[in-house]
Amino acid sequence: MKRFLLVLGFLCITAALTIGGAAVYVYVQYTSPSKLVQGSDIVIPQGTGVRGIADIFRRENIIQEPLVFLLGVRIAGLDRSLRAGEYHFPARVSPKQAAEILAAGDTVKRFVTIPEGLRSGEIVARINLVDGLTGEISDIPPDGMLLPETYQFSFGDTKQSIIDRMAAAHDTLVAQLWPGREPNLPFDTIGEAIVLASIVERETGVAAERPRVAGVFINRLRMNMRLQSDPTVAYAISPDEPLDRALTRADLKFDSPYNTYVSAGLPPGPITNPGRDAIYAVLHPAETDEVYFVADGTGGHAFARTLDEHNRNVARWRRIRDGQ
Repeated sequence: MKRFLLVLGFLCITAALTIGGAAVYVYVQYTSPSKLVQGSDIVIPQGTGVRGIADIFRRENIIQEPLVFLLGVRIAGLDRSLRAGEYHFPARVSPKQAAEILAAGDTVKRFVTIPEGLRSGEIVARINLVDGLTGEISDIPPDGMLLPETYQFSFGDTKQSIIDRMAAAHDTLVAQLWPGREPNLPFDTIGEAIVLASIVERETGVAAERPRVAGVFINRLRMNMRLQSDPTVAYAISPDEPLDRALTRADLKFDSPYNTYVSAGLPPGPITNPGRDAIYAVLHPAETDEVYFVADGTGGHAFARTLDEHNRNVARWRRIRDGQ
């Protein structure tokens, strides 16, 4: 009996040492730096289980033994908290740190920038080329209903979600700006303001000029003068996609409600998607008595109060253009 107890005690001690040794081994392997030699962005697809994550980490040299990772996350209580997405893992990250990154859900932040002055179709074409977005765009708002901006997204977000956020951002912005507009503007609705902002957006790429250009158009509307904006002519001729040629004199006579050379007042709808600055400029135009402007050859415009002054500016611009 005594011999049996000694043997049993020896076996218990051996088992305890074995289990303890295994636990120490798992802990050391789970918390030690990996062989990942440089930081890396890694995608964990939707629906990937813990074993699948272990396989991905093994291929990426974050872990050496999947079983160690499985035991580590189970002991830490993270096995049900690991989330799909795109994550950045720093060099030498330990399996423990990698699991905690997934559990925190701090995915890689991606960005898409949509410039001002694009039509909705052009915006869709750009979004369709963005890496990391999924799905198709089925609901395209009309021109003027999207706010050009830089938008943050995560890998796997849908393309439609970017369009929806642009539409929501537009609505939020105009709701904020409209109540603070200048009094006695020659339009009554937000929609009309967006139409004029879209023209201002296409007329100048110089941010500082937008309030002044808006002031010219405001003056023209108040004086019942036609806006005579070349971008409206281009839109009238080619409403579905940007015109790929220069305008001709014959184009200025093109019969369309969008052609502000032949139609008085504002066009029936926006000709592009204006940005924040153009919308603000239309609601807060510069106080000026100028009613003309023309390109000055430097990327900006020369403004004029009288037709004679404007004609001189036009002649100067033609000399510059012919010289170029």
